[in-house]
Amino acid sequence: MRDYLLTLCVTAAVTYLLTGPVRKFAIATGAMPEIRARDVHREPTPRLGGIAMFFGLCTGLLVADHLQNLNSVFELSNEPRALLSGAALIWLIGVLDDKFELDALIKLGAQMISAGVMVMQGLTILWLPIPGVGTVALTKGQGTLLTVALVVLTINAVNFVDGLDGLAAGMVCIAAAAFFLYAYRLWYGYTIEAAAPATLFAAILMGMCLGFLPHNMHPARIFMGDSGSMLIGLILAASAISITGQVDPDVLKLFEGSTREATHAALPVFIPLVLPLTIIAIPMADLVLAIVRRTWNGQSPFAADRGHLHHRLLEIGHSHSRAVLIMYFWSALIAFGTLAYSVHSTSMWIVLGVVFLSAIGLVLLLLPRFTPRAPRWAESFVPPRYRRRGAGRRGGRPGTRSDGAAPVAAAVEEPAEERVPVPAGVNGSTAIGHRSRFTDWRKAGTPS
Repeated sequence: MRDYLLTLCVTAAVTYLLTGPVRKFAIATGAMPEIRARDVHREPTPRLGGIAMFFGLCTGLLVADHLQNLNSVFELSNEPRALLSGAALIWLIGVLDDKFELDALIKLGAQMISAGVMVMQGLTILWLPIPGVGTVALTKGQGTLLTVALVVLTINAVNFVDGLDGLAAGMVCIAAAAFFLYAYRLWYGYTIEAAAPATLFAAILMGMCLGFLPHNMHPARIFMGDSGSMLIGLILAASAISITGQVDPDVLKLFEGSTREATHAALPVFIPLVLPLTIIAIPMADLVLAIVRRTWNGQSPFAADRGHLHHRLLEIGHSHSRAVLIMYFWSALIAFGTLAYSVHSTSMWIVLGVVFLSAIGLVLLLLPRFTPRAPRWAESFVPPRYRRRGAGRRGGRPGTRSDGAAPVAAAVEEPAEERVPVPAGVNGSTAIGHRSRFTDWRKAGTPS
C-alpha cells in the first residue's frame, strides 16, 4: 500500500506542477476555442490539459518500475506497456483535436485503433465469469470485439460527461478509487498477482485526476480537453479489462456449491464490469433524454442544445459548484454502494444505507425548489437569497431591495442576454480575471 500511495502522490505532483506551464503553452498556441451557445463558461479557456495528465501517467509508471514491490508488475506482465502504447496514441489524437477540431469519425477510429493496440499486446478479455455456469473462455475474435467495445464506450462516456468545471476528473477519480479498493482486495486479500496491474492503473489514474483538479475546479483556469478526457477514459477501461479478462475466477473458488451460493459468490467478479457503468449511467441517461427531447421538438438528434443534466441543474437554481458536487455524490453512491454490496452481499444494512443516502440525494437535488424565506423581521440578518422579493421597499426607492441588489422588476422585464461567441484571445483566457503576462496582446499572436 505504501508503494501505491507513493506512486499516486508522485503522479499527482507531476500533473499539478506541469498543468501551469501547459496552460501557458495552450494560450501561446491558440488552443482556446470560441464559446458556443451550449457552453457554461463565459470566457475562452485554454485546453490541452491532457498533456500534463499524460506526463503524469508516464511518471507514475516510471516510478512504479523502480519500486521493489511494484517492479514485478512490469516483469511478469506486458499490460503496463500495452496501456502506455494505447494511451500515447489516443492522447496524440486528443491533442490534435484540441487544436484543430478533428472529425468525430476520425476520433472514433483512433479509439478503436488504440483499443486494438492494447489487445495486440495482451491487454484483452480472455474469459467471462457466468454464475451457475462457471468460466466461459472467449475466442480471440470475441475477446477483441468485447474489449474494443468496452474501451470505446468508456472513453465516450467520460468525454460526454465533461461538461462542467471539474466534473469529469472528479467522477473518474471516484470510480478509480472504487477500482483501487476492489483490485487491491483481490491482490492483497486473495494473493492474486494478476490483479496487481489493475491496482497500479487505478492508483495512477487517481493521481492524474487529483493533480489536475485544483486547476480545473470552478472557475476553471484550464480544461483537460479531449486529450485528457479520452486518456482517462482509456485508463479506466484498461483497469476493468485487466481484472475481468486476466483474473481467473476459478482461483477464487466462487462457483462451488449450489447455484444460489455461486451467484452470490460471483458478485465480486462482476464489479469491474459494473463500475464503469457508474460513469456511463449518468451520461447515458442524459444521452437518451437528449435524443428523445430533440426528436420530439423536430430537431436532429445530433443538434447541440442546453438541455443536458448539468444544464438542468443550473436552471433549477444550483450554483456551478453545487451542481458538480451533486453529481459527485451520486457517482460515489453508485460506485461505493456497489463495491460494498459485492463485499457483503447478504447484509441488508448496506441496501438500507444506499436507499437512505439516495433519499438525501433527492432532497439536495430539489433543494432550490424549496428555498425557505425568512420572516420580515429577520430579513436583515439572513443572506439575500432567503429574503422575500421586494422586501426592501421601505425606506428606499420603489423597487429597490434592502440588500442593495438590482430592482426585481427591472431584472424581470429585461430580456435575457443573448450569448454571442467570444473570440479566443490571451486577455480572455481565464474565468477569474485577467492573468495575462503579455503587456501587448499582439505579442501572443492574437488576431486583431
